[in-house]
Amino acid sequence: MNHRSLVRASLILILLCARPALAAPMFAGVPVAPGATVRANVPLSALQQSYVSEGGNAVPPHAVAVLAVPPGFDPNKSWPVLVVFSTSDMKTQNRQDLVDYYRASALASGWVIIAGDGPTPAPRRDTSGWRAGTTLAALDALHRSFPGSNKWPIASAGFSGGAKRAGLITPLLAVAGCRVTGIFRTGINVDQLSEGYRQFKPGSAFLSTPIFLSIGSADQTATPAQQNDVKLSMQRTGFGRIRVERFRQGHAVKRAHFVEALRWFRQS
Repeated sequence: MNHRSLVRASLILILLCARPALAAPMFAGVPVAPGATVRANVPLSALQQSYVSEGGNAVPPHAVAVLAVPPGFDPNKSWPVLVVFSTSDMKTQNRQDLVDYYRASALASGWVIIAGDGPTPAPRRDTSGWRAGTTLAALDALHRSFPGSNKWPIASAGFSGGAKRAGLITPLLAVAGCRVTGIFRTGINVDQLSEGYRQFKPGSAFLSTPIFLSIGSADQTATPAQQNDVKLSMQRTGFGRIRVERFRQGHAVKRAHFVEALRWFRQS
């Protein structure tokens, strides 16, 4: 190597070493590493405060948002977002189901996953308004943190009572401006989606939302007959894209069905 080439190579090496490392994306002021899960306290708007106060609940000083992003996450690109809802049984919070049932499969499938809750202790009454207000606060934090994320496609997921929550609240997410592209429901014995549609009136286009209904053939909590009744009730309301898949186990989340639902939602 001649002297001129050596000088040029040295300058390139100096420039590469001096280049600052790319800053990690920030969610509500908290650094987000691809593949990691973070928690942040996020504000509640006046409307969200009115939701959480349903049933006489005291308005908390903030909501709690939990976010996980997949490997390779770049907030300048568009990503599908999964919003998680849990049952109220045993004071289960949305963020607990995010970790227990959905996070690993969602991240491996290239989805961002998010849940909104209140701070502990649990509210006086774990109402749908409480879940709606804190979930909307978490989504608002996502949209403030990553410009353009308000246009990212959103799906919801719920198991058992969480499936009821997802049914009731997802139409409200559509009314709030979210681009809803799917609803995953499993272990459900009551059709709350039709009630949410009637209550929040997201418009007739919402009736074409893909709905993945995963039914355990041995489920004694939400029997196959009850879950079939849920499907028929949604059809009577006008929902036209309902996919039913069955598995042999009982009251549980079938991960293969969940992954297939995410794939279907992305295709849609």
